[in-house]
Parts: sequence; C-alpha cells; structure tokens
Amino acid sequence: MPHAPTGGTAPTDALHGLTVLAAEGGGTQTVDPSGPIGQLITAALLGIVVIIVLITWLKVHPFVALTIGALGVGIGAGLAPDATVTSFGNGFGATMTSVGILVGLGSMFGRMLVDSGAADRVVDTLVRRSSKAALPWTMALIGALIGLPMFFEVGLVLLIPIIVLVAKRSEVPIMRIAVPALVGLSTMHAFVPPHPGPLVAVSTVGANLGTTLAFGIVLAIPVIILAGPVFARFAARWVDIPAPDMFGSRGTGSSDPAHAGREARRGPATQDTASLPNGKSDFTRVISEPRSPSFTVALVGILLPVVLMLAQAVREATAPDASGGWVSLLDFLGSPMIAIGIATVFAMVFFAIGGGMDRSAVAKSLEDALPPIAGVLLIVGAGGGFKQVLIDTGIGGVIADAVQESGISVLLVAWVVSALVRVATGSATVATVTAAGIMAPIAADLSTPETSLLVLAIGAGSVFLSHVNDAGFWLVKGYLGTTVGQTFKTWTVLECLISVIGLVGVLIAGVFL
Repeated sequence: MPHAPTGGTAPTDALHGLTVLAAEGGGTQTVDPSGPIGQLITAALLGIVVIIVLITWLKVHPFVALTIGALGVGIGAGLAPDATVTSFGNGFGATMTSVGILVGLGSMFGRMLVDSGAADRVVDTLVRRSSKAALPWTMALIGALIGLPMFFEVGLVLLIPIIVLVAKRSEVPIMRIAVPALVGLSTMHAFVPPHPGPLVAVSTVGANLGTTLAFGIVLAIPVIILAGPVFARFAARWVDIPAPDMFGSRGTGSSDPAHAGREARRGPATQDTASLPNGKSDFTRVISEPRSPSFTVALVGILLPVVLMLAQAVREATAPDASGGWVSLLDFLGSPMIAIGIATVFAMVFFAIGGGMDRSAVAKSLEDALPPIAGVLLIVGAGGGFKQVLIDTGIGGVIADAVQESGISVLLVAWVVSALVRVATGSATVATVTAAGIMAPIAADLSTPETSLLVLAIGAGSVFLSHVNDAGFWLVKGYLGTTVGQTFKTWTVLECLISVIGLVGVLIAGVFL
C-alpha cells in the first residue's frame, strides 16, 4: 500500500497559482490545469450535483452515476474527451488493483464464517457466558467481532435473529440488546478495513493500511461504548417495544444467510437444555444441531488478518530501518492481500473441517460469496476513476489550496464532505469514495499518521444521519418492527453518535500528531 509523501510541497503552476498533483507510483508530479480556476470549480460542483441527482432522483445505480459524473467533470474542466476516458480508466484500474482483490477475499472469508457455523459459535458462546447485566456489552462485542470480516448487510441479517431471541428469553428490553449490536457492526463498517469503504479511502489517499487499522480499532472502542451500551439505556426508554415475533428459532430460509449452511451441516438428534443468563433455563428440546468449528478456531480465524496487519504496522512504527529475514517475513505476512488471503485459506481448511463441510460445499460457499459484491466493486472502481479525473484536471490542486489557505482543519473538511454526500445519497460507500477522491490531493502533504486520521474522518462522515434514503434505515425498521419515528429515535441517533464521536476522537488525535 503506497504511503503519502511527507516531505516538501507540490509544484505550483505560476499561471494559475495552483498546487498541481498527480498520484502515480506513490509520489507527485506536475499536472497542467486543464482550464481557468473558475471553470475547474464550476465543473467539479456540477459534477457532484449530477452524481447526487442521478442517484437520489433518477434512481440510477451509483456506478453509472459516478462514471457519468466523472466523465462530465473531466470534459467540463477542459480535458479532452479521450484524455478524460483514459484518466477515468487509469483511476478505475489502480483502485481495483489495490482494493478489488482484498474485497473479494474478504467476502469469501465472511461467507465461510457464516456457512461453516463459525459465526454461530462465536455468538452462542459469548451470549451463554454473559450475565443479564452484561448482555448489552456482550452484544456490542458480538457486533464488533461479526462486523470485522462481514459486510454490514450480511452481518445485520445474521445478527437480527440473535437480537430478537436474546431479548425474548432474557426479558431485557430489545433496544438494550439491539442498539449495542448494531453499533458494533456499524462502527466496524465505518472505521476498520477490510470493509470496502475504509479500504478504498486508504488506497485513494495513500494511507498505510496497518496504521489505519490500528487507529480504527482504538477509535472504535470509545465509539462503541458511548453509542452502544450507554446510549442503549436512553433508547430503551424512548422506544419501549416488545421483541417482534419474527423468529421461532434462528432465521429461516432467505431471511437468514446462515440457514442453507446450517441445514447442510446437521448432525444426529440430541437433547439440549437452553441456558440463559443468571442460570435461567426456559425449555428442554430435542434437536438436530449443525456441526460448527470450536469457539477458539472461530476467534483465531476472525482475528488472524487483524493481528498480521497490526504486527507489520507496529514493526514499521517501532523499527522503520530494521532489516533481515524476520523483517521481510513480517512485512510479507502483514501485507493486506497476504493477511486476508491467509485468513481465507485458514477458513477453507479449519472452518470447513469443524463445520463438517465437504469440498463441494466449500466450493459453493466461495462461489456464492462473489456475486453480491459485484456492485460494490464497480462503485469502488468508479470512485477511483472520479478521483483520478479530479487530479488530472487540476481540480484537486484547487481544492487542496483552498483548504490549506482557509485554515480549517483538513480532518473536519473531510468529515463534512463525506457527511454531505452521505445525507444526499444515503450510501456510506458512495460517500466514502467520493470524499476520498476529493480529499486525495490534500493528503499528499500529510504525514502517515495524519493520512490515516483523514481516512477515519471520512469514515465517520459516511455514516452520519441515516434516514429514509438509506437501505439500512428500512432494514432495521422492518426487522425490529419500529415505526418511522421510532427508527429515527434509535437507529438514526446511534448513527449520528457514531459519526460525531468518531469525528471528535479523530480531531483529538490530530492535536497530538
């Protein structure tokens, strides 16, 4: 993963007074602005407006909207049509090279986690060992663990049956259970790679993935505590509703992504006493439970890529000039593609063995992981193309100079840009890739830690104010059985808390870097 350059300043065009940058090979090179400053600014603003209108009003897929907007910005800024297409293609290809492989491997790992029963094992073990008072904190931990390797929508569908059942059987208000779990899941989605949003932001602004991962995990802790178990106390008072009668057991059929894998792994019938917090046991059942990996194996698989990437980041921070075989090995194992690839192979072997999956089941699980991410990959790639057009036209230089001369914190600007696109489009991924493209030229003069904080500021803004144009809003409303007003009081508020607390944490960290 390329690092943002930290020394010197970019060249300045004497004619237009612009800082002109080009992100190629991890460095900078002079780019002649394609037109006067007024034309560049107008083209950029109109392009962003076009993207938002296409997505929100005409309901055009974000990939098509970003592509049209990027090409329009390039041509409108005075770049030749063929040069605009080339610029967009270069940005698309570079982004897919750095992000596409990671998203694909991450999706495969997440699917194996679900289909093998490893996700079930983690959830069940943690819930069974928790007291009634500790359940909100346990659910926050479960949300975070499930959120590490999984896309938000998959993690949400997987967690909802657990949330409902735990609330029903423990007699704890459902919002005390649901809010912490949703906060853990959403916080990981916003701040921690290998989720597509943070990954594309890391690639676009040239941040170090290991450093961003470390900062993201540290930042996630206070965010999850304050927006999760702490806020859940208030949410339960504001919205006091019974747990919905959605699931008699774990989710079934298409409502549960783990259902097919669970049915394929069922073993012989056994008698089981369902245990709950405080020693309460509400029924005994004769069941045919599916096999699943042990809790230890599941936890090792989830944390393996995180540990490898963090180890490489720690080595780089503490011994940047070290050399030798151990350094090369650590750097190799900690590179994102290798770390996530190792975790995927680990899942293919150990999750499959523990879950009783044969080779055909593993192959099907890996195959089924890829179609759902096709749209995400295209959006991410188009965001990279949009970023490159901004740079090649010189618009990036205009933005960089304007922010630097304004005296406003770069981190605050990044959060505002991301939040505005999020509120307008309802998509955290679109907000992230758009904001990262706009802020990329500014990152060229930031240090490595500052660039990672820039990524986190963009991630914080990308989850701000979820409302009626966000698919997640309607998913949560439908699953929990809340009204629109109740969803605003709970889901929308917790998303705002994640965003604002994350911003405050980033700004505080920025003071000391």
